[in-house]
Amino acid sequence: MRIRPIARADADGLLALAQQAGVGFTSLPSNREFLAGKIESSVRAFEERTPVNDRLYFFVLEDEDNGELAGCCAVEGQVGHEVPFYNYRLGTLAHSSVQLDLHRTIDTLFLSSDHTGDAEVCSLFLRPEYRGEANKHLRNGALLSKARWLFIAQFRDRFPEKVLAEMRGVFDEQNRSPFWESLGKHFFPMDFNEADRLTGLGQKSFIGELMPRFPIYTTFMAEEARACIGQVHRHTRPALEMLKKEGLRWEGYIDIFDGGPTVEAYIDDVRAVRNSQLYQVEIAADASEESVSRWLAATTSMQSFTAAWIGRAPTRDTIVLSSTEAQRLGVTSGDTVRLLET
Repeated sequence: MRIRPIARADADGLLALAQQAGVGFTSLPSNREFLAGKIESSVRAFEERTPVNDRLYFFVLEDEDNGELAGCCAVEGQVGHEVPFYNYRLGTLAHSSVQLDLHRTIDTLFLSSDHTGDAEVCSLFLRPEYRGEANKHLRNGALLSKARWLFIAQFRDRFPEKVLAEMRGVFDEQNRSPFWESLGKHFFPMDFNEADRLTGLGQKSFIGELMPRFPIYTTFMAEEARACIGQVHRHTRPALEMLKKEGLRWEGYIDIFDGGPTVEAYIDDVRAVRNSQLYQVEIAADASEESVSRWLAATTSMQSFTAAWIGRAPTRDTIVLSSTEAQRLGVTSGDTVRLLET
């Protein structure tokens, strides 16, 4: 398994991933024309033919055995410049009556664009057949999540001070969002899927036009909806845990449609960015491998960026790769790779 930049030839594979991702996966809509545009934007970004603040770096996880796309992930260089980036900020309003000696604090939601200009790690999806116990030794989810940090670390000057990740919110067994049913549907003359589809297609201006500018008191919402605030979809919990281990945390911002949390951090504080280091490659055809790979390697070229697990630790400033590993990464002796111990 290896991570590489998406290519124009991956259009059918990306559409298949989008169709499997399902409801609530806003950044990966099942729309061939839109996805083709996303691929083209990513190709131009890796070729550095677009402004730094308008780049989308989109990666795919490739199964070398059959050439299929097992998953995907992406990094937005900066959000909110071309298309508004909205979320709710959870706040508190205090009310009191001195005469009656009564006090009350109430949770409120404020429409916000506070993250404008931040980078975003997004679009992480892994096909169901590549998850679970049968694939545990491959650590596919961790490969998708952590490879993005090695890319950011290698090209740190292309990114701003902070990074965020929007997590999918809670949905019931009928794929209904309790948060949307209690709040969003009262302001948008459409169902959740349509609002989600439009947002995924980058048509977000209707959010600022239709959502109330004043604070929303959560006490008016259903108890089931309030319980969803800052909570994640059951399939999103592993991704959230990996982000939390990297140092991202919830600071009270949530998705305006499903109430899922937005986690964030200063990029230089992210564990993988801080701890990854550069090593020189040596190739040995008979290099031994550990039973469980703890080291992630990534190349240092933007256009041909590749990441994969390797089977041993570095020694001093050198990493010995087997012929298979070197071929997978596309490196030769004397090249430099970035390594992270996981």
